[in-house]
Amino acid sequence: MHRPVLCLAIVITLALTVVENPASADEMSVAPGDWPWWRGQLRDGSAGTTPLPPLDWSGSENIKWRAAVSGRGHGSPTVVGNRVFLVTADEENEVQSVVCYDAQSGRLFWEREIHRGRFLTGGNKKASHASTTVACDGYRVFANFINADAAYTTALTVDGEPLWQEKISDYVVHQGYGSSPTLYESLVIVSADNKGGGSLVAFDRKTGKTVWRHQRPELPNYCSPVVLSVAGKDQLILFGCDYVSAFDPRLGKLFWQIEGATTECVTTAVTDGRHVFTSGGYPRDHISAVVADGSGKIAWENDNRVYVPSMLLQGGYLYAVSDAGVAMCFEASTGRQLWKGRLGGTFSSSPVLFAGHILSMNEAGKCFIFRATPADFELVATNQMGDEVFATPAISRGCIYMRVADHETGQRQEYLVCVGKN
Repeated sequence: MHRPVLCLAIVITLALTVVENPASADEMSVAPGDWPWWRGQLRDGSAGTTPLPPLDWSGSENIKWRAAVSGRGHGSPTVVGNRVFLVTADEENEVQSVVCYDAQSGRLFWEREIHRGRFLTGGNKKASHASTTVACDGYRVFANFINADAAYTTALTVDGEPLWQEKISDYVVHQGYGSSPTLYESLVIVSADNKGGGSLVAFDRKTGKTVWRHQRPELPNYCSPVVLSVAGKDQLILFGCDYVSAFDPRLGKLFWQIEGATTECVTTAVTDGRHVFTSGGYPRDHISAVVADGSGKIAWENDNRVYVPSMLLQGGYLYAVSDAGVAMCFEASTGRQLWKGRLGGTFSSSPVLFAGHILSMNEAGKCFIFRATPADFELVATNQMGDEVFATPAISRGCIYMRVADHETGQRQEYLVCVGKN
């Protein structure tokens, strides 16, 4: 079988600090203000104690910079130190790449070609060939792509130099591929659920050596694995393929597994420390609160369609935005719905939480900011950014980084935009 080669061409490097030979594979250099992987440093879509970004912007007001992005993708920005990383794909020339920008100015630092040719065809018309989010430990960058009938994880230095590339599993396209890598201790953990039978794999971050591997069911699914501290220990949660599964992230041992999910899921789990909250959309719609102690209990469940946007949890309350544009708040322990408010539009981007506010963007680029409070739905601001949005924003050091597209003079052009106080 053809195996894509980690390409060495198309590298642009501008004034970067090179970090050589980190002391160990599990060392990380990630600061509190960073957004270093999918769903942020806390892995739950929240920005922690970041300064409050602007709530209103228009034209040049509160827009720090706007940088053109070559190609197309739905992967979200990853922000570590002075760098912003993205995956992207040139659909015409069939090139998949990782790009890096200056977080302060938007200047392109470098672009590294990962795969050329052999793009997989078919799938959902909304899908892209670059729909995953980069993970960065401060020394290395990890990116997942599907190419040539397989899914691969590639490791680069933060300066774009190739380190290793390993196959996750063969891959049969159904809707697309959007599973992002997660980092835990010395490992990068990745998945590739698909109709051909995928894998959940832990690679050593430094060498790419396989540490453990689980064969997955022959079913399509799109969730990203996530490590959560729940029921008194770290648990690697992956749901979909009809199950909610919890593994020991160090050893890969299965802690527990129950039939608490639908077949096809997209969102990433969140926890209140006792429950794992999941959602799905095929063959049925659901939100579930699974008791994560191995008892096999589902505390509550409803039939809301929160298929693509991941949920948020704060202070014992679960917040969700449905695909059809309805914001909702539930009491996490009981599932009791406290309020709902209509935003409008169709949503693929996940909401993010910062300083008591929730930001959610619809596919037409309309940005809604509402308060994270169980009292009532309170819309604070609406703004427009681009005219097409599928990627989830990242929040870092009082700035919002957004991947958007404009159809200027009939031509589609993507941008990475930094919203912050001028």
